[in-house]
Amino acid sequence: RGTCFSSEPAGAIRAIDKHSVHQICSGQVVLTLATAVKELVENSIDAGATNIDVKLKESGAEQVEVADNGKGVEEANFEGLTLKHHTSKLRDFSDLIHVETFGFRGEALSSLCALSDLSVITCHESSQVGTKLVFDHKGHLVQRTPHPRQQGTTVSLQQLFSTLPVRHKEFQRNIKKEYAKMIHVLQSYCIISTGVRITCSNQNGQGKRSTVLSTTGSQSMRDNIGAIFGPKQLQSLLPFQQVSPTENVIEEYGLKGADLPKQLFSITGFVSQGDHGVGRSTTDRQFFFINSRPCDPLKVTKLVNEVYHMYNRHQYPFVALNVAVASECVDVNVTPDKRQIFLQEEKLLLAILKTSLIAIYEGGVNKISLNYTPAPSTSKNTPLHVDPHIFTLIIRPKSSLNLAGLKAAFSSHYSSSSGKSSKEKASGSGTTQKTLQSFFKDPVKTSCNSSLKSPLKYTRQLDKCSSAGKSVLDGFRYRVMSCEDTDSQKDSAGSSCNTAEAKPDIQCSDLESSPPKVDRTSVNNETFKETSGNIHTAKRARKDDPHFPSEEESSTFSNAGEKPPLTVDAPVSLQRRTVHLQFSLAELAKKMRRLHDQQKQRAGEELLYRRFRAKINPGENQSAEEELKKEISKEMFKEMEIIGQFNLGFIITKLKSDLFMIDQHATDEKYNFEMLQQHTVLQGQKLIVPQKLHLTAVSENVLIENIEIFKGNGFEFLIDEDAQVMERVKLVSLPTSKNWTFGPSDIEELIFMLSDSPGVMCRPSRVRQMFASRACRKSVMIGTALSVNEMKKLVVHMGELEHPWNCPHGRPTMRHLANLDVISQY
Repeated sequence: RGTCFSSEPAGAIRAIDKHSVHQICSGQVVLTLATAVKELVENSIDAGATNIDVKLKESGAEQVEVADNGKGVEEANFEGLTLKHHTSKLRDFSDLIHVETFGFRGEALSSLCALSDLSVITCHESSQVGTKLVFDHKGHLVQRTPHPRQQGTTVSLQQLFSTLPVRHKEFQRNIKKEYAKMIHVLQSYCIISTGVRITCSNQNGQGKRSTVLSTTGSQSMRDNIGAIFGPKQLQSLLPFQQVSPTENVIEEYGLKGADLPKQLFSITGFVSQGDHGVGRSTTDRQFFFINSRPCDPLKVTKLVNEVYHMYNRHQYPFVALNVAVASECVDVNVTPDKRQIFLQEEKLLLAILKTSLIAIYEGGVNKISLNYTPAPSTSKNTPLHVDPHIFTLIIRPKSSLNLAGLKAAFSSHYSSSSGKSSKEKASGSGTTQKTLQSFFKDPVKTSCNSSLKSPLKYTRQLDKCSSAGKSVLDGFRYRVMSCEDTDSQKDSAGSSCNTAEAKPDIQCSDLESSPPKVDRTSVNNETFKETSGNIHTAKRARKDDPHFPSEEESSTFSNAGEKPPLTVDAPVSLQRRTVHLQFSLAELAKKMRRLHDQQKQRAGEELLYRRFRAKINPGENQSAEEELKKEISKEMFKEMEIIGQFNLGFIITKLKSDLFMIDQHATDEKYNFEMLQQHTVLQGQKLIVPQKLHLTAVSENVLIENIEIFKGNGFEFLIDEDAQVMERVKLVSLPTSKNWTFGPSDIEELIFMLSDSPGVMCRPSRVRQMFASRACRKSVMIGTALSVNEMKKLVVHMGELEHPWNCPHGRPTMRHLANLDVISQY
């Protein structure tokens, strides 16, 4: 036994010392660099400052300094400035209902003292000279000296989080992410703080201090947005116009019949236009405020994006909305950072927002006028009257329309119609109608390779498999689809397996891999002899004549009016004999009970060691993928034994007692896609004139720090460090690849990705789509026969990938078929 040297009993409950409590609680108030800067900026705004300057060193890792021209701190408040829960905003809890300042808890400076080396230089409006104050980690004033300064306060933080070793190390490692998040939070205060000039700058090493963002102190939110994001962003904004919720929306939110307060909410701000191309590829420019306090209202954010996607489904809007509401209807004391807020009548706010946004976008939605009035007619067979100058042609995929001829017909009509009279033009219109009717006269035909449905071909291929493979594959049916059938975003990718480059075998939409079933009792001796004779005759003719049609080419199987002969190798019993069996009902019941008990026992044993439970079902794709991630490692792919190829599209492999089915096209496409991602360097096309991008200061810094990654994606820039913010970067080269073109929107998306993962090689979504299309076309197609070595190569390639479970279009690459140990028990 160990000896207890404490006089108190083990596990006794006692108070934590005050210093430990202070450290624990401080770490919960200030979590990130963004929180630290936010607290200091809010103190400056509460002090009535009209000029706030945020200065960082090494992106905030070394020093954070916030200076303002506010009222300053009175000498009587020096001692309590950084003490826990000391504030001038509240006297008791009831004051919290009517609080209108950003800060009110008295926790910020106290927590920052515990997490860093904090000093303050302040000069109150009633003082003649400033004072420098130095505090220890407990918030106690340890040094006080005169210091020249104009009215206002400067707070300096050295080595943030240095008192928490683990967090400090993590903070230093992720400083670029912390810096990007801090800038985003600071942008929200720049937008809403009208009449306040806010600047932020950063200095790395001994280099030049660079301005990150700056506002002019305008009284307009719109001007602040333009100062931060540039004039280009202003061109795409619409002012928010509040309207009362409609009856349908009120009923949708369950507010019908309720006594709704009027004029409870007043919403102002700006949103992006609904046109495609003016939105954002991400949600990086969405700012919400309650009574001018930046916050994260999750339901409001979701609603705004859902409504915007009704009009622009591929992009996200710029949003800056401020909701003014009575202070007694809001609870801001929810989380330490005050970003989560509780509202009374939140459903009413959502109803107002939805109705107002729909009204805004419906008023500006694009409408196309066809300028077409149908001619009066009494006959149903009257031909369609089409204005040849205003005509929209919708072509369905896989149509056999002669586009070249159609284009030529229209070109000749347009070229000949200029300068004609209205009568001649009317005649030309009739000619156009006849041309269209001739083009659309023939029905569209689909082709299907009959060889894939040949039962003889199925029989020979299955014979090549081992007995284990036959037992699992017998009677198996599988629907073969192109990879784009599982990709809802295929439109922009332009990727398709069923193109002219693809092999004709995959033109069939449904492959029946099971051989036709034969009723053996209905096959008489004469029929069997006749069929066998036909087979042997065909084989001799094929051997004697090399031009004799093969089984796949034989017209016997392609004629719809004739039934195919019974050519399946099926054992037929020609002689019957009668065998007398002893039967006992009691013995049968006994055996049934024994069998039932054995099945229950096996089911229990199966649950103990069965690793793969998900079925081959689209609804269980997520579960199946999780099981594969858990049970299959990279090294296991090399150990897999090739059983055979099924249906010319799937590789059957065996690992110990488990059988797996691998999609040969999807797995090869995934490997080719990853290789293109890693090794392809896109070539750039030089621009005649460098293009200004008008990036924000933060985006410019991200781009400059990751310039090599942009070069790997084919973008080249002209960098001028001495130019003004938003004019330091100019585009001089764009990547091009056949029919794919790229532009500033791809640059902005790449900047957003690099903000979260600086220094990591990444690709814009459209580049990924292009690689996915290329990988699809160069991969092994469904319908291609593979040797054992070729199949082994595809399986081994899967072990070289980090995530080999889905192709770029979302199609599964691998699924578990069966466990042979479980099968053998039955």
